[in-house]
Amino acid sequence: MKDIILFDYWRSSASYRVRIVLNLKNVPYTRVPTSLLDNEQKAPDYVARNPQGFVPMLSIDGHDLTQSLAIIDYLDANYPAPAMVSSNSADRAKTLAQALIIAADTHPIDNLRILRYLKEQMGQSQEAVDAWYRHWIIEGFTALEAMAPEEGLFGGDLPNLADVCLVPQMANARRVDTPFAQFPKLMRIDAALTALPAFVAAHPDQVKPD
Repeated sequence: MKDIILFDYWRSSASYRVRIVLNLKNVPYTRVPTSLLDNEQKAPDYVARNPQGFVPMLSIDGHDLTQSLAIIDYLDANYPAPAMVSSNSADRAKTLAQALIIAADTHPIDNLRILRYLKEQMGQSQEAVDAWYRHWIIEGFTALEAMAPEEGLFGGDLPNLADVCLVPQMANARRVDTPFAQFPKLMRIDAALTALPAFVAAHPDQVKPD
């Protein structure tokens, strides 16, 4: 078997998701740090393999896979335990809806390239950019809190795709001092997840460059 190689950036929440799933599924891999601050994801040899010029990218089984949820879907198909989505179609749809609140509706408008555009092209202050960031997190978390279970994880006893998406977004929210008092269920779930070894090993502080 060829080595499985993950091109990621330590603070990228999309990369964080993939690291979590690789760890949960006990899939061995090698990291290639790809700095977004230094625009390494825009290098010609990288863009030749990943035309969007984003992280993460997972080189596996002769494929260069991009977009975190697509990568996770591939891993789920080829390393089925633990499953990130249910085989029950209704439960699968609910989990995808919860995950996409973060992965489609919250994270994309709060990621680094958007924040850079707000500051560098739109002339917004750091204070205004942070307010933007918090606004969209709070909007997404408000919906997700209403969907969250009263007990256990989104996945019940085991983490699922919604849990995998939640933890990186909670980490992002802390960086901009998002108030959490109105999200008690999300706080409880996040605390339970971040104590698990697979999540601990995937944390940005564990892969941050020296």
